[in-house]
Amino acid sequence: MQVTPAVQVVPTGPDAGEPPPQSRHIATELPGERSRDLAARRSRAVPAGLLSGADVYVGAASGGIVEDVDGNRFIDFGSGIAVTTVGNAAPRVVARMDAQARSFTHTCFLATPYEGYVAVAEELNALTPGDHEKRTALFNTGSEAVENAIKYARAFTGRSAVVTFDHAFHGRTLMTMTMTAKNRPYKHAFGPFAPEVYRAPMPYPYRWPSGPANAADEALAQLELLIDAQIGADSVACVVLEPIQGEGGFIVPPPGFLTRVRDFCSARGIVFVADEVQTGIGRTGEWFACEHESVVPDMLVTAKGLGGGMPIGAVTGRADIMDAAPPGGIGGTYSGNPVACAAALAVFETIREEGLLGRAREIGDRMLLALGEIASSHDVVGDVRGRGAMIAVELVEPGTATPNPTVTAAVNAYCHRNGLLTLTAGTYGNVLRFLPPLSISDDLLDDGLAVLRSAFATVAP
Repeated sequence: MQVTPAVQVVPTGPDAGEPPPQSRHIATELPGERSRDLAARRSRAVPAGLLSGADVYVGAASGGIVEDVDGNRFIDFGSGIAVTTVGNAAPRVVARMDAQARSFTHTCFLATPYEGYVAVAEELNALTPGDHEKRTALFNTGSEAVENAIKYARAFTGRSAVVTFDHAFHGRTLMTMTMTAKNRPYKHAFGPFAPEVYRAPMPYPYRWPSGPANAADEALAQLELLIDAQIGADSVACVVLEPIQGEGGFIVPPPGFLTRVRDFCSARGIVFVADEVQTGIGRTGEWFACEHESVVPDMLVTAKGLGGGMPIGAVTGRADIMDAAPPGGIGGTYSGNPVACAAALAVFETIREEGLLGRAREIGDRMLLALGEIASSHDVVGDVRGRGAMIAVELVEPGTATPNPTVTAAVNAYCHRNGLLTLTAGTYGNVLRFLPPLSISDDLLDDGLAVLRSAFATVAP
């Protein structure tokens, strides 16, 4: 019998164990030699379908900088897709995780519970909108949390139908993949899908056919038609809505739309679920994006920024809804892992102690100003939108609203080559989205925006 030697994985940054300097620096060709070696190993070990947005491999990260294994440093405008909101390897997060890991790493809350889980639930019950009695259940991912929110809503209402919206993204499990709107790459070849999931139009102001002024009224009328006439309101367990759509392209619904959907659901006994996986935990300048319109959902789903880099998700909701599931019906072996709970408690502390809600608003103001200047000089920019540190630009064919994914990809690639990590999004693949950590300095933020200006000047003059 042949035994494969164990591979020891050690920190791979040029100065392993030390946080990288908070400055952009390109030291080698991209990708560098060590990243190319890792890519070759990856091709032999990892399925081809697991694509990555960048072709460099991370060696270290801290604050607003990601350093690759070849010593190249990139300004981080992605935060691991809205995860490292308080900064990568944030000191309080690392300290609490270390202390918890030295105590115990796992018992399973369903077998032998622990205080950290309860403390995270208490924090979310207090922070989420509304002064009603609440309960929180913890999970591993945003997808898992959304899926369990559906289970709670069905158990509470005795109904089965779920309504979501065009351009939505809710995850990659069977139920959440069904709820997600975009076919490629999220759904293609993976059907059949879950039954009893229906889709309503999302008021997308930039692309609404009769103009942004009509978007809210007309979308609500179509939602009413769908639920009241086609499904039957007494068959609908819940409506699930992202207060700002994430993967769909950072679509901000018109003012008042969230409130009207909330009221519509209340009048029909339908559970209103706010999916704040990407928008929650301070990203938009409030703890939760629905607070911008004073909307109080029946259930609210969080993940991503909740764990400061650790896998954790949560469903927080009205006590009567959350208590409706039968004993033992909800849970998971790893759900609410103690080290992840410690990280989440450190995230709450960091946001409070460092004033990061205000910082998110400052970042948003600074970015909107700079992106507005870019838009005024480049007619390839069709729209600039977002809230707080969740900002996007939508790129189009000049003089039209036709999506322009080609230039979007070119700008994104230019940024990567020049030390700025950015992300794309949107149903049509034509949106650049920016999610910098709230701990990023003004110097780094401005340097990243300078790279972005140069990208547009080069790629779309």
